Amino acid sequence: MDSRRCKCQWCGMKIAAPIGAQTITCPRCQSVTQLQPARNYGFANFPTANNNMSPGFPAFPSRPGRMSPNVNNFQPQQFNPMSPQINNIRPPAVHGRKRAVLCGITYRGHPKSLKGSINDVLSMRYFLVEKLGFPNASVVVLTEDEKDSYKYPTKANIRSALRWLVQGCQPGDSLVFHYSGHGTRVRDHDGDEIDGHDESLCPVDFETEGRILDDEINNTIVRPLPRGATLHGIIDTCFSGTFLDLPFLCRINRAGYFMWEDHRIRSYKGTNGGIAISISACDDHQNSGDTTAFTGFPTGALTYSFIQTLEQETKLTYGHLLMSMQKKIQEAQKGIGLNGENETQEPQLSSSEQFDIHSRMVAI
Repeated sequence: MDSRRCKCQWCGMKIAAPIGAQTITCPRCQSVTQLQPARNYGFANFPTANNNMSPGFPAFPSRPGRMSPNVNNFQPQQFNPMSPQINNIRPPAVHGRKRAVLCGITYRGHPKSLKGSINDVLSMRYFLVEKLGFPNASVVVLTEDEKDSYKYPTKANIRSALRWLVQGCQPGDSLVFHYSGHGTRVRDHDGDEIDGHDESLCPVDFETEGRILDDEINNTIVRPLPRGATLHGIIDTCFSGTFLDLPFLCRINRAGYFMWEDHRIRSYKGTNGGIAISISACDDHQNSGDTTAFTGFPTGALTYSFIQTLEQETKLTYGHLLMSMQKKIQEAQKGIGLNGENETQEPQLSSSEQFDIHSRMVAI
Protein backbone atom coordinates (compact mmCIF):
# COMPACT_ATOMS: atom_id res chain seq x y z
CA MET A 1 0.00 0.00 0.00
CA ASP A 2 1.31 3.46 -0.91
CA SER A 3 2.19 5.57 2.09
CA ARG A 4 3.71 8.89 3.05
CA ARG A 5 5.85 9.91 5.98
CA CYS A 6 4.27 12.08 8.65
CA LYS A 7 4.98 13.06 12.23
CA CYS A 8 2.89 12.59 15.38
CA GLN A 9 1.91 16.07 16.54
CA TRP A 10 2.15 14.99 20.20
CA CYS A 11 5.34 12.96 20.65
CA GLY A 12 7.10 13.68 17.33
CA MET A 13 7.38 10.04 16.26
CA LYS A 14 7.67 9.54 12.50
CA ILE A 15 4.85 7.38 11.12
CA ALA A 16 4.05 5.87 7.73
CA ALA A 17 0.47 6.92 6.86
CA PRO A 18 -1.56 5.43 3.98
CA ILE A 19 -2.07 7.81 1.06
CA GLY A 20 -5.43 9.54 1.44
CA ALA A 21 -5.72 8.91 5.19
CA GLN A 22 -7.16 11.84 7.11
CA THR A 23 -5.95 10.73 10.56
CA ILE A 24 -3.28 8.42 11.95
CA THR A 25 -2.93 6.90 15.44
CA CYS A 26 0.55 7.06 16.90
CA PRO A 27 1.80 3.61 18.03
CA ARG A 28 3.95 5.23 20.72
CA CYS A 29 1.59 7.63 22.54
CA GLN A 30 -1.75 6.50 21.06
CA SER A 31 -2.64 10.10 20.15
CA VAL A 32 -4.54 10.82 16.94
CA THR A 33 -2.92 13.21 14.47
CA GLN A 34 -5.05 14.94 11.85
CA LEU A 35 -3.22 14.83 8.52
CA GLN A 36 -3.34 18.13 6.70
CA PRO A 37 -1.00 19.33 3.94
CA ALA A 38 1.34 22.20 4.82
CA ARG A 39 -0.18 22.78 8.21
CA ASN A 40 1.04 25.66 10.37
CA TYR A 41 1.34 25.43 14.16
CA GLY A 42 -0.83 28.46 14.65
CA PHE A 43 -4.39 29.62 14.41
CA ALA A 44 -4.38 30.56 10.74
CA ASN A 45 -6.10 27.30 9.74
CA PHE A 46 -8.23 26.84 12.84
CA PRO A 47 -12.04 27.09 12.72
CA THR A 48 -13.23 30.63 13.34
CA ALA A 49 -15.63 31.70 16.04
CA ASN A 50 -18.46 31.41 13.51
CA ASN A 51 -18.00 27.67 13.07
CA ASN A 52 -20.67 25.57 14.73
CA MET A 53 -19.39 23.23 17.43
CA SER A 54 -20.75 19.75 17.40
CA PRO A 55 -22.52 18.59 20.57
CA GLY A 56 -20.58 15.38 20.15
CA PHE A 57 -17.26 16.99 21.05
CA PRO A 58 -15.83 15.85 24.40
CA ALA A 59 -16.29 17.93 27.51
CA PHE A 60 -13.70 20.11 29.22
CA PRO A 61 -11.79 17.57 31.33
CA SER A 62 -10.35 19.49 34.24
CA ARG A 63 -6.63 19.61 34.83
CA PRO A 64 -6.59 18.15 38.35
CA GLY A 65 -4.68 20.49 40.59
CA ARG A 66 -3.48 18.01 43.17
CA MET A 67 -1.26 15.38 41.61
CA SER A 68 -0.56 12.87 44.39
CA PRO A 69 3.12 11.90 44.75
CA ASN A 70 4.01 8.50 43.29
CA VAL A 71 0.54 7.82 41.90
CA ASN A 72 0.58 4.22 40.65
CA ASN A 73 4.36 4.23 41.14
CA PHE A 74 4.74 6.77 38.35
CA GLN A 75 8.32 7.63 37.52
CA PRO A 76 8.98 10.88 35.62
CA GLN A 77 10.23 10.41 32.07
CA GLN A 78 13.98 9.98 32.23
CA PHE A 79 16.10 12.65 30.60
CA ASN A 80 19.77 12.21 29.83
CA PRO A 81 21.47 15.53 29.01
CA MET A 82 24.55 13.65 27.82
CA SER A 83 22.63 11.80 25.12
CA PRO A 84 24.29 12.22 21.70
CA GLN A 85 20.89 13.24 20.33
CA ILE A 86 20.79 16.26 22.66
CA ASN A 87 22.45 19.57 21.85
CA ASN A 88 23.61 20.66 25.31
CA ILE A 89 23.60 24.44 24.93
CA ARG A 90 22.54 27.36 27.11
CA PRO A 91 19.59 29.70 26.52
CA PRO A 92 20.24 32.26 23.77
CA ALA A 93 21.91 35.51 24.75
CA VAL A 94 19.49 37.47 22.56
CA HIS A 95 17.80 40.30 24.43
CA GLY A 96 15.57 42.17 22.03
CA ARG A 97 12.78 44.53 22.94
CA LYS A 98 10.42 41.54 22.79
CA ARG A 99 11.14 38.14 24.29
CA ALA A 100 9.19 35.26 25.75
CA VAL A 101 9.39 32.02 27.70
CA LEU A 102 6.74 29.45 26.73
CA CYS A 103 6.44 26.30 28.83
CA GLY A 104 4.09 23.40 28.05
CA ILE A 105 4.16 20.09 29.94
CA THR A 106 2.12 16.94 29.22
CA TYR A 107 3.57 14.64 31.96
CA ARG A 108 3.73 11.67 29.61
CA GLY A 109 3.20 8.36 31.37
CA HIS A 110 1.45 9.94 34.33
CA PRO A 111 -2.17 8.89 35.06
CA LYS A 112 -3.11 12.58 34.94
CA SER A 113 -1.21 13.47 31.78
CA LEU A 114 -2.36 16.32 29.55
CA LYS A 115 -2.76 16.38 25.78
CA GLY A 116 -3.14 20.05 24.93
CA SER A 117 -0.14 21.68 26.63
CA ILE A 118 2.41 21.39 23.83
CA ASN A 119 -0.25 22.39 21.33
CA ASP A 120 -0.86 25.54 23.38
CA VAL A 121 2.81 26.47 23.41
CA LEU A 122 3.29 25.90 19.66
CA SER A 123 0.24 28.02 18.93
CA MET A 124 1.44 30.78 21.24
CA ARG A 125 4.87 30.78 19.60
CA TYR A 126 3.28 31.07 16.15
CA PHE A 127 1.10 33.94 17.35
CA LEU A 128 3.93 35.87 19.01
CA VAL A 129 6.37 35.46 16.11
CA GLU A 130 4.05 35.72 13.10
CA LYS A 131 1.46 38.17 14.45
CA LEU A 132 3.20 40.26 17.11
CA GLY A 133 6.73 40.41 15.70
CA PHE A 134 8.68 38.57 18.40
CA PRO A 135 12.08 37.44 17.04
CA ASN A 136 12.35 33.65 16.84
CA ALA A 137 15.66 33.75 18.70
CA SER A 138 14.04 35.67 21.57
CA VAL A 139 11.36 33.03 22.22
CA VAL A 140 12.46 30.14 24.46
CA VAL A 141 10.17 27.09 24.32
CA LEU A 142 10.29 24.38 26.98
CA THR A 143 8.44 21.12 26.24
CA GLU A 144 9.11 17.38 26.41
CA ASP A 145 9.52 17.40 22.60
CA GLU A 146 12.54 19.71 22.62
CA LYS A 147 15.94 18.18 21.86
CA ASP A 148 18.12 20.85 23.46
CA SER A 149 18.84 19.97 27.07
CA TYR A 150 18.01 23.41 28.48
CA LYS A 151 14.56 23.30 26.85
CA TYR A 152 13.37 20.18 28.68
CA PRO A 153 10.87 21.50 31.28
CA THR A 154 12.62 20.41 34.46
CA LYS A 155 12.48 22.57 37.57
CA ALA A 156 16.07 23.70 37.05
CA ASN A 157 15.51 24.59 33.39
CA ILE A 158 12.29 26.50 34.07
CA ARG A 159 14.06 28.50 36.76
CA SER A 160 16.92 29.24 34.38
CA ALA A 161 14.54 30.34 31.61
CA LEU A 162 12.65 32.68 33.94
CA ARG A 163 15.90 34.31 35.03
CA TRP A 164 16.89 34.70 31.37
CA LEU A 165 13.56 36.38 30.60
CA VAL A 166 14.26 39.38 32.82
CA GLN A 167 18.05 39.47 32.62
CA GLY A 168 19.17 42.86 31.34
CA CYS A 169 15.57 44.04 31.00
CA GLN A 170 15.32 47.74 30.02
CA PRO A 171 12.59 50.37 29.63
CA GLY A 172 10.51 49.62 26.53
CA ASP A 173 10.97 45.84 26.74
CA SER A 174 7.89 43.59 26.36
CA LEU A 175 8.16 40.20 28.08
CA VAL A 176 5.79 37.21 27.96
CA PHE A 177 5.64 34.14 30.20
CA HIS A 178 3.17 31.51 28.97
CA TYR A 179 2.58 28.34 30.96
CA SER A 180 0.33 25.40 30.09
CA GLY A 181 0.46 22.44 32.44
CA HIS A 182 -0.54 21.36 35.92
CA GLY A 183 -0.88 23.78 38.81
CA THR A 184 -1.51 23.06 42.48
CA ARG A 185 -2.30 24.81 45.74
CA VAL A 186 -0.09 24.30 48.77
CA ARG A 187 -0.40 25.68 52.29
CA ASP A 188 1.18 29.12 52.72
CA HIS A 189 3.90 29.17 55.38
CA ASP A 190 4.96 32.82 55.31
CA GLY A 191 1.59 34.49 55.84
CA ASP A 192 1.44 36.48 52.58
CA GLU A 193 -1.65 34.84 51.04
CA ILE A 194 -5.21 35.99 51.78
CA ASP A 195 -6.64 32.50 51.26
CA GLY A 196 -3.84 30.75 53.15
CA HIS A 197 -2.50 28.94 50.07
CA ASP A 198 0.36 29.46 47.64
CA GLU A 199 -0.17 28.59 43.99
CA SER A 200 2.50 26.50 42.31
CA LEU A 201 3.79 25.27 38.96
CA CYS A 202 4.48 21.55 38.46
CA PRO A 203 7.67 20.92 36.42
CA VAL A 204 8.00 17.60 34.62
CA ASP A 205 10.16 16.36 37.51
CA PHE A 206 7.97 17.78 40.29
CA GLU A 207 7.67 14.43 42.07
CA THR A 208 11.40 14.29 42.71
CA GLU A 209 12.45 17.97 42.60
CA GLY A 210 9.32 19.69 43.90
CA ARG A 211 7.10 22.51 42.65
CA ILE A 212 7.86 26.16 41.91
CA LEU A 213 5.80 28.41 44.20
CA ASP A 214 4.19 31.69 43.17
CA ASP A 215 6.46 33.45 45.70
CA GLU A 216 9.51 32.38 43.67
CA ILE A 217 7.90 33.24 40.33
CA ASN A 218 7.12 36.73 41.65
CA ASN A 219 10.65 37.22 43.00
CA THR A 220 12.19 36.06 39.72
CA ILE A 221 10.22 37.83 36.97
CA VAL A 222 8.02 40.45 38.67
CA ARG A 223 10.17 42.16 41.30
CA PRO A 224 13.11 43.04 38.97
CA LEU A 225 10.88 44.59 36.25
CA PRO A 226 12.16 48.17 35.70
CA ARG A 227 10.11 51.25 34.95
CA GLY A 228 8.98 51.31 31.31
CA ALA A 229 9.10 47.51 30.91
CA THR A 230 6.01 45.29 30.64
CA LEU A 231 5.45 41.64 31.56
CA HIS A 232 2.39 39.63 30.50
CA GLY A 233 1.81 36.25 32.09
CA ILE A 234 -0.57 33.93 30.19
CA ILE A 235 -1.25 31.14 32.65
CA ASP A 236 -3.29 28.14 31.47
CA THR A 237 -3.54 25.93 34.54
CA CYS A 238 -5.74 25.18 37.55
CA PHE A 239 -5.78 27.41 40.64
CA SER A 240 -4.13 30.22 38.70
CA GLY A 241 -5.93 33.44 39.69
CA THR A 242 -2.90 34.78 41.59
CA PHE A 243 -0.24 32.62 39.91
CA LEU A 244 2.26 35.52 39.60
CA ASP A 245 1.46 36.65 43.16
CA LEU A 246 0.66 40.19 41.99
CA PRO A 247 -0.73 42.68 44.52
CA PHE A 248 -4.07 43.38 42.84
CA LEU A 249 -6.74 40.98 41.53
CA CYS A 250 -9.57 42.30 39.35
CA ARG A 251 -13.16 41.15 39.90
CA ILE A 252 -15.49 41.77 36.97
CA ASN A 253 -19.13 40.76 36.48
CA ARG A 254 -20.96 39.97 33.26
CA ALA A 255 -22.13 43.57 32.91
CA GLY A 256 -18.51 44.77 32.93
CA TYR A 257 -18.51 46.36 36.38
CA PHE A 258 -15.22 45.72 38.13
CA MET A 259 -13.31 46.27 41.34
CA TRP A 260 -9.76 45.56 42.46
CA GLU A 261 -8.94 43.36 45.44
CA ASP A 262 -5.79 44.27 47.36
CA HIS A 263 -3.79 41.08 48.07
CA ARG A 264 -0.94 42.77 49.90
CA ILE A 265 -0.58 41.47 53.44
CA ARG A 266 2.98 41.39 54.72
CA SER A 267 5.37 41.52 51.78
CA TYR A 268 5.77 43.71 48.71
CA LYS A 269 4.59 41.86 45.59
CA GLY A 270 5.02 44.59 42.98
CA THR A 271 7.69 45.49 40.44
CA ASN A 272 10.69 47.80 40.35
CA GLY A 273 8.58 50.37 38.50
CA GLY A 274 7.43 48.30 35.52
CA ILE A 275 3.99 46.88 34.75
CA ALA A 276 3.15 43.21 35.30
CA ILE A 277 -0.16 41.76 34.07
CA SER A 278 -1.35 38.19 34.52
CA ILE A 279 -4.20 36.68 32.50
CA SER A 280 -5.00 33.29 33.95
CA ALA A 281 -7.36 30.44 33.19
CA CYS A 282 -9.44 30.50 36.38
CA ASP A 283 -9.74 31.63 39.96
CA ASP A 284 -7.53 30.22 42.72
CA HIS A 285 -10.19 27.69 43.73
CA GLN A 286 -11.21 26.62 40.20
CA ASN A 287 -10.07 24.01 37.69
CA SER A 288 -9.18 24.80 34.09
CA GLY A 289 -9.44 22.36 31.21
CA ASP A 290 -8.24 20.91 27.95
CA THR A 291 -10.99 20.75 25.34
CA THR A 292 -11.54 19.68 21.75
CA ALA A 293 -14.62 21.91 21.49
CA PHE A 294 -12.83 24.75 19.71
CA THR A 295 -10.78 22.93 17.09
CA GLY A 296 -11.42 19.19 17.25
CA PHE A 297 -8.10 18.47 18.95
CA PRO A 298 -6.98 19.27 22.51
CA THR A 299 -6.19 22.87 23.43
CA GLY A 300 -6.31 24.85 26.63
CA ALA A 301 -9.48 26.95 26.76
CA LEU A 302 -7.58 29.96 28.08
CA THR A 303 -4.81 29.85 25.46
CA TYR A 304 -7.17 29.40 22.53
CA SER A 305 -9.66 32.08 23.57
CA PHE A 306 -6.84 34.53 24.35
CA ILE A 307 -5.21 34.20 20.91
CA GLN A 308 -8.51 34.16 19.04
CA THR A 309 -9.66 37.36 20.76
CA LEU A 310 -6.43 39.22 20.00
CA GLU A 311 -6.47 38.05 16.38
CA GLN A 312 -10.12 38.84 15.68
CA GLU A 313 -10.78 42.04 17.57
CA THR A 314 -9.22 45.50 17.41
CA LYS A 315 -9.00 48.35 19.92
CA LEU A 316 -9.10 45.91 22.80
CA THR A 317 -9.01 46.83 26.47
CA TYR A 318 -8.27 44.36 29.26
CA GLY A 319 -11.94 44.51 30.25
CA HIS A 320 -13.13 43.68 26.74
CA LEU A 321 -10.49 40.93 26.45
CA LEU A 322 -11.69 39.24 29.65
CA MET A 323 -15.37 39.46 28.69
CA SER A 324 -14.73 38.18 25.16
CA MET A 325 -12.67 35.24 26.41
CA GLN A 326 -15.34 34.38 28.96
CA LYS A 327 -18.02 34.46 26.27
CA LYS A 328 -16.03 32.13 24.00
CA ILE A 329 -15.50 29.63 26.82
CA GLN A 330 -19.14 29.73 27.91
CA GLU A 331 -20.38 29.24 24.34
CA ALA A 332 -18.07 26.25 23.94
CA GLN A 333 -19.33 24.74 27.18
CA LYS A 334 -22.96 25.20 26.17
CA GLY A 335 -22.26 23.77 22.73
CA ILE A 336 -21.08 20.51 24.24
CA GLY A 337 -23.87 20.27 26.82
CA LEU A 338 -21.86 21.14 29.92
CA ASN A 339 -24.26 23.68 31.38
CA GLY A 340 -24.77 22.90 35.05
CA GLU A 341 -22.48 19.85 35.01
CA ASN A 342 -19.14 21.55 35.62
CA GLU A 343 -18.22 24.83 37.22
CA THR A 344 -17.74 27.57 34.65
CA GLN A 345 -14.10 28.39 33.99
CA GLU A 346 -13.63 32.13 34.55
CA PRO A 347 -10.48 33.86 33.20
CA GLN A 348 -8.83 36.18 35.74
CA LEU A 349 -6.81 39.39 35.55
CA SER A 350 -4.25 40.45 38.14
CA SER A 351 -1.81 43.33 38.03
CA SER A 352 1.04 45.11 39.74
CA GLU A 353 -1.10 48.28 39.79
CA GLN A 354 -4.76 49.32 39.68
CA PHE A 355 -6.23 50.97 36.57
CA ASP A 356 -9.41 51.33 34.54
CA ILE A 357 -9.61 48.02 32.68
CA HIS A 358 -12.07 49.47 30.13
CA SER A 359 -9.73 52.20 28.92
CA ARG A 360 -6.37 50.47 28.77
CA MET A 361 -4.50 47.69 27.01
CA VAL A 362 -0.71 47.60 27.09
CA ALA A 363 0.79 46.38 23.82
CA ILE A 364 2.41 42.96 23.97
